[in-house]
Amino acid sequence: MNQAAHNKLISFIWSIADDCLRDVYVRGKYRDVILPMVVLRRLDTLLEPTKAAVLDEVRFQREEMQATELDEAPLTAASGYVFYNTSKWTLKQLHATATNNQQILLANVEEYLGGFSDNVKEIIARFKLLEQMRHMANKQVLLDVLEKFISPYINLTPHDAEDPDGNPMPGLSNLGMGYVFEELIRKFNEENNEEAGEHFTPREVIHLMTHLIFDPISDRLPPVMTIYDPACGSGGMLTEAQNYIKDPEGPIAARGDVYLYGKEINDETYAICKSDMMIKGNNPENIKVGSTLSVDEFSGLRFDFMLSNPPYGKSWSSELKYIKEGKEVIDPRFQVELTDYWGRRETVDATPRSSDGQLLFLMEMVGKMKPVANSAVGSRIASVHNGSSLFTGDAGSGESNIRRYLIENDLLDTIIQLPNNLFYNTGITTYIWLVSNAKPEARRGRVQLIDANLLYRKLRKNLGDKNCEFAPEHIEQITAAYLAFQPVERRVDANGDPAGIAVQIFDNSDFGYYKVSIERPDRRRAQFSAERLEPLRFDRSLREPMGQLWAEHGDQVYESGFLKGQAKAIQRWCEEREIGLNAKQRAKLVDVGLWLRQRELIGVGRQLMEAIGGEESADFNVFRERVGQVLKARKIKLTATEKNAILNAVSWYAEDAEKVISKVECFSKDELEALAGRYGCRVDELGDFGWYVQPDGGWLSYESSSDLRDSEAVPLKDSIHRYFKAEVQPHVPEAWINLESVKIGYEISFNKYFYRHKPLRSLDAVTRDILALEQKADGLIADILGVKAADLSGVV
Repeated sequence: MNQAAHNKLISFIWSIADDCLRDVYVRGKYRDVILPMVVLRRLDTLLEPTKAAVLDEVRFQREEMQATELDEAPLTAASGYVFYNTSKWTLKQLHATATNNQQILLANVEEYLGGFSDNVKEIIARFKLLEQMRHMANKQVLLDVLEKFISPYINLTPHDAEDPDGNPMPGLSNLGMGYVFEELIRKFNEENNEEAGEHFTPREVIHLMTHLIFDPISDRLPPVMTIYDPACGSGGMLTEAQNYIKDPEGPIAARGDVYLYGKEINDETYAICKSDMMIKGNNPENIKVGSTLSVDEFSGLRFDFMLSNPPYGKSWSSELKYIKEGKEVIDPRFQVELTDYWGRRETVDATPRSSDGQLLFLMEMVGKMKPVANSAVGSRIASVHNGSSLFTGDAGSGESNIRRYLIENDLLDTIIQLPNNLFYNTGITTYIWLVSNAKPEARRGRVQLIDANLLYRKLRKNLGDKNCEFAPEHIEQITAAYLAFQPVERRVDANGDPAGIAVQIFDNSDFGYYKVSIERPDRRRAQFSAERLEPLRFDRSLREPMGQLWAEHGDQVYESGFLKGQAKAIQRWCEEREIGLNAKQRAKLVDVGLWLRQRELIGVGRQLMEAIGGEESADFNVFRERVGQVLKARKIKLTATEKNAILNAVSWYAEDAEKVISKVECFSKDELEALAGRYGCRVDELGDFGWYVQPDGGWLSYESSSDLRDSEAVPLKDSIHRYFKAEVQPHVPEAWINLESVKIGYEISFNKYFYRHKPLRSLDAVTRDILALEQKADGLIADILGVKAADLSGVV
């Protein structure tokens, strides 16, 4: 179907809503009728030519065979599709025999809908079409809607026809039907101010993805191919992929069988996808409805090819309970095995933050890749993402672990940056990730980055956020660059602006880094005083609400049962100040036992102050030892936490104080060599890792200051120790490396790799522009600057 015929068909269908539904539905509900009616009419037109054959088969089974239940196989054979309708009705017959009695018409419509095969009945149920039919009958518009959809001026059949005026109406192919669905969805969503591209991807993007997936192995395609999309929407990616490889006039023209699989959470788009599968002769049972993340519908299957545009920037909190229990991941799809800095294998979390689940869909596909042992070409994945998948998440986070797993297992093949405003529902930059577990030799251990951000042509009219598209030559250029696997320097146009495509190739390890903590010693002064001891009255985690209760009620908080009566009031007080308390904290807040223990801690502090005095100390080590001596002498037993609470209350960081010693050790020669071997340094360099030799041969380490702690990202190809000595130690001599803290992270920064500096304009060029403006302004600029116009020429 040509573009003009397509637009005419869309306009006709679009007009039905305004002509028939204006006073029956609010504008935002038009789609609830129009979309299922388009599907219904399409199915109806396909079944019309074989209607008599199906009814003959029904008659035969019921009268000749005396069957109580109809056999589906002969019925589908008679219809020519995987669906059928056993009622006597078609939509044209329903209209032709209708009277003004809408209830009789409704009864006939119900009989018609009830005659469909079960797979169509499910689609009808997902669309809630019967409810819509009843509503329209109640409002006296059902007949009008039927009349519009069987109009001789609209052709939803696959065959060419003419309208009553003799104008040609091209037949609507299955692919054309898909375009009609998606254009209607886009227009309805745009009309309702919803995300216009929520359910589908621009066709030219899918075309690019199919080229990238299939072209490199077009001569090695398996005889039976399976294609999967875990967020299939209306099925566009699946059917386009099938069309591309099966097109007898296309570049591949594969002879093998193709089986499509998908899952979709939205009932409406699931119904469209499933009906599309039936219309095109694919198995509709391979399309499942529901959340891909919550239920692993295809857990036992592995697929040859996977394409998807999963939702990004969308929360998956509602599915969290199916994937994690607390902090523990319970779904094996979202766990990966990685090696830590010390070489230990461990199973780690591969889930992103709950506000954005796009990488979960990628992991779903990675887990369903065919092993190379089972397929020579393995599996190939093309997935659309926004920029957050490239860099969000620090080392050790779920996002970073996912990137690390893909890169370290040599699965990540290529990432392509697309132009902004290419999609219907977002203007942000998007990327296509290509993943393969059978990379050719030249690509192994390497990742290709392609910046196609500047390849596009402008649309004459925006479609939602979409204001540009790929032309066929752009798709060819990107595919050629991908297949060539060679660096490409971006060219510069006549104005000095960057133009065209750019390609860079990196080693896998180029994207990795060590995140290591750099510690500095804590230095503390200490002094007992009543004011410093007073905060011990409150638990540190509940200081604000406990302080409020104390200020309002004083010693009453120590009376048994009193606090229980204040629970609701203090809860309201916290809510007003947006202080969040969990159940455990709320229980502690009204626990008189906690209040009494905190009061006892103040009492211990006062005893220590009485014994030690109020003199300020610049050596916390001596002060801490004196506290320990007093506690021992007075036989006061404190837990380590309680003792530290008192010491922290009466001490503070001070640059001029002595360093706080953590521990002192005596190492044998073998132990020192083992310690140096662990850190990869010489014994005399152990100070760089926080161990300092003393005149008596002992080794001590210092407490670190959390406020002064810093972290460094060291490239994997570099040495942490070398980096520290070159980049940190010259500026902070007393710092040391906390090698136990090291985590390995991965991130990919397109901006860094493809940034091109554009020099500022020269002063001469700016001056010439000013002079030109001055001539146009008739001396106005000179007047503003308080100079003569002629004087401006002297600044050049």
